[in-house]
Amino acid sequence: MSFFDTLVEQTAAARTELVAAPIIQGCLRGQVSLASYLAFLREAFHHVRHTVPLFERLRAVLPARHAWLRPALDEYIDEEIGHDEWILGDIAACGGDADAVRAGTPGIATEVMVAYAYDVVTRCNPLGFFGMVHVLEGTSAALALQAADQIRSRLGLPDAAFRYLNSHGSLDQQHTANFARLMNRIQDPQDQAAIVHAATVFYRLYGDVFRSLPLPPAGASQGAAR
Repeated sequence: MSFFDTLVEQTAAARTELVAAPIIQGCLRGQVSLASYLAFLREAFHHVRHTVPLFERLRAVLPARHAWLRPALDEYIDEEIGHDEWILGDIAACGGDADAVRAGTPGIATEVMVAYAYDVVTRCNPLGFFGMVHVLEGTSAALALQAADQIRSRLGLPDAAFRYLNSHGSLDQQHTANFARLMNRIQDPQDQAAIVHAATVFYRLYGDVFRSLPLPPAGASQGAAR
C-alpha cells in the first residue's frame, strides 16, 4: 500500500468525525443561513491568512535530506497567495463587513488550530504540516463545491460570494492528485508517522472550528433565515 493510501486509511475515522459536524451535515441537506456562512468565512479568513507564512516557515526549516521538497513548496506558496483576500471579497459580496473581519480576531477553535500548525512546523517534525494540508485540501475538495451549490441556491447569493469555495474546491481536486504523488515519495517511517499523527489532530481541530459555528435557525432549510 502506498503511503498516501495508508494516510487516508489511518485517518478515516477522524475524517468521518469531522464530516459528521452538525453544520456540515445540515448544509449538505440545504439547511443554511447567511449568518452561518459569514461565520464560516470569518474563520476561514483567519486560518487561510496563515497558509503562505506556514509554507514559508516549513521551507525555511526543511532538513537537507528533504531539499527535494522545496520546488513543491514553492508551487504551493505561489498558488495560495491571495486566497485570504478572496475570502474578504466573498464576505463583502454577502453584505458583510470585510474590514471588521480583517481587523478582528478568530474564534478560539481557529486560534488553536493555527497555533498547533506553527507548533508542528517549529517544535515537532516539520513534515507533519502536510497533515494539515491533507485535512484542508482533502475535506474541501469533497465538500466545498457541494456546499457552495446549496448555499447559493438557498440564499440567492451572487456568484461573487463564492470565489473561495468554488476555487478552493476546483483547485484542491488537482492538488489532491499532486499531494498523493508527493506523499508517496516520503519513505522515512518517522516522517510518515508524523504526518499521520498531525492529520489526525488537524481533523479534530478543524472539526472543532465547524462545531463552533452558529447553526442555522429552524426553517433555514427553506431559505427563510438570512
